[in-house]
Amino acid sequence: MISSEDKQKILELISEACKAGARKRLAAELLGLTIRTLQRWRKIGMSDRRKGSRARPANKLSEAERQQIINTLESPEFGDLNPNQIVPRLADQVIYVGSEATMYRILRQRSMNTHRQNSQPAQNNSPEPLSASRPNQLWSWDITYLPSRVKGQFYYLYMIMDLYSRKVVAYQVYDCESGEMASDLVTDACLKEKIARDQVTLHSDNGSPMKSVTMLAKLQDLGVFPSFSRPAVSNDNPFSESLFKTLKYRPEYPEKPFDTILDAREWVHNFVTWYNTVHLHSSIRFVTPADRHAGDDIKILANRHQIYQEARLKHPERWSGKTRNWESDTEVVLKRFKRLKSDNNVYKGAA
Repeated sequence: MISSEDKQKILELISEACKAGARKRLAAELLGLTIRTLQRWRKIGMSDRRKGSRARPANKLSEAERQQIINTLESPEFGDLNPNQIVPRLADQVIYVGSEATMYRILRQRSMNTHRQNSQPAQNNSPEPLSASRPNQLWSWDITYLPSRVKGQFYYLYMIMDLYSRKVVAYQVYDCESGEMASDLVTDACLKEKIARDQVTLHSDNGSPMKSVTMLAKLQDLGVFPSFSRPAVSNDNPFSESLFKTLKYRPEYPEKPFDTILDAREWVHNFVTWYNTVHLHSSIRFVTPADRHAGDDIKILANRHQIYQEARLKHPERWSGKTRNWESDTEVVLKRFKRLKSDNNVYKGAA
């Protein structure tokens, strides 16, 4: 903003230049001004009387609507959730207060928005993928450590998840790693989910329990196809790794080691119950894995879509395009390195 004193000095300089033979337009351009600006300064004085637009945006939130969103963001129920989690929960309650973008904008304005660091994707050639378009078609499993009170000793959490629904279909905590225990867990999962022969592929990394003779023999007996990550590639089993991160970053995850294996099993049981039946998973349109596994997500997402359509009809000026996408993803893809296939009851490696 140019002060009145500076404007007066500029006019005096241009006047002196014109008296010396310079053209007013060229002198004004050297200072980054136009003739119209100089004329306005001389006509109305040194103060800038221009006013901004008085038009009020048609889609602007009212103060009451803005305050409702703020109250929602600061409420005990949603205070620790981001808008991605808040919006579908409100839709399930037949409530619409605003879009995710609106909530994020208000959070930024109130300096309440935070950012999480994203991990960098690995720079590897894309292997041939495995995919699932329904539950019990593609599973992933892994083992993670749980701390015990004895230094250097751990409990071992075995966990199998369905990649299409993200549901944990089987889990157990043991005091050691072995192919025999892994075989028992896979057997329990197949019986519980009523898996037929040649129905499901089980993906894992290259750990010794995963590739043990006992484990491979049991998979062959059950008619389950084994699939393994590429050698020396740590992120070829991302679904199980993500699940374990969710488990260990839960607020209720114990700060101290588990006293006994029974305590570890009880805690894991409570986590799996929450994860399968309460947790709204961001990768499956914020429905629970149990709902997705049972096919109930179709009705839930259709109800959310209806809520958004009604909100758009009520305030069409606030929607410049389509409403939020509540359509269920029909396919989940897993990158993999190789899969062992059954041929005359003998497993052979496949590139």
